[in-house]
Amino acid sequence: MVKVAVVGSYGAGLTMRLPRSPDAGETVSGGVFSPGPGGKGSNQAIGAARLGAQVSLLTAVGDDDFGRAARALWREEGVAADHVLTAGAPTMVGFILVEPSGENRISIAPGALDELDAAAVESFHAEIAAADILVVSMEIPEAAVAAALRAGRRAGTTTLLNPAPARPLPDDLWPLIDVITPNQTEAPVLLGLQEGHGLDDGELTRRLCALTGGAAVLTRGGEGALVAQAGATTRIPPHPAESVVDTTGAGDSFTAALAVSLAEGRPLTEAAHIAGVAGAHTVTIAGVVPALPTRDQLDDLMGTER
Repeated sequence: MVKVAVVGSYGAGLTMRLPRSPDAGETVSGGVFSPGPGGKGSNQAIGAARLGAQVSLLTAVGDDDFGRAARALWREEGVAADHVLTAGAPTMVGFILVEPSGENRISIAPGALDELDAAAVESFHAEIAAADILVVSMEIPEAAVAAALRAGRRAGTTTLLNPAPARPLPDDLWPLIDVITPNQTEAPVLLGLQEGHGLDDGELTRRLCALTGGAAVLTRGGEGALVAQAGATTRIPPHPAESVVDTTGAGDSFTAALAVSLAEGRPLTEAAHIAGVAGAHTVTIAGVVPALPTRDQLDDLMGTER
């Protein structure tokens, strides 16, 4: 069984499905509300566990009902959460507006995550060192992101950065990243580009790859993905989704499947294809955690036995 260490966020997702998103100062009625677990780190950890990996998670939650629900969820999903920090602030909350098309708008109050620091990451070092791959996302303080990537590099563990939400990275962090996985919106932010930069997806992916010295995977929604590594760029065609119900967890599903596939020793282009299939499955189901595929579901979608 492969081992995956995840450093990232947990938050309660408070989702409202609306006929349309409101304009500034406008109230739109007719919504349907549903609460549920979220946060990129937790979603990715659960996604990896469902695909058969042994997963350890580092995040921070509050001493509140949301935090207690999170710990119960991780026990149920088989995610090791022994090092999760109980913070003084409330558990992170994300407010999610979903349109009928499946497109979403998200606002986040970090709360407990602001207390996730380099010292907490240091206590997680043994789990990072024992892992086949380390997954880091950026809904946490930059100090924790940096400490996690440095710990991964010191331990010789493959590092995968899911740079969401995107912000420019310090120059000294780029060489610590083996694989970076932005979407089309995040890539220009990482590169410090302004609107109207004029670069196509291929050039964005190649520039990100050059900064890491490793590889870049640019996710493109319904257009699939681009993989840049070792001077070559490969297009990963999209896997068709039966219908688009909710795109909220697609990126986390993609990241989890990519990480597990790489941990299993698969080439990056093959891993990205598998990840695309996982993401396509996720958009067909409302909610995030209910939509993360199991290994059997992913195998069925791939049409192969692995």
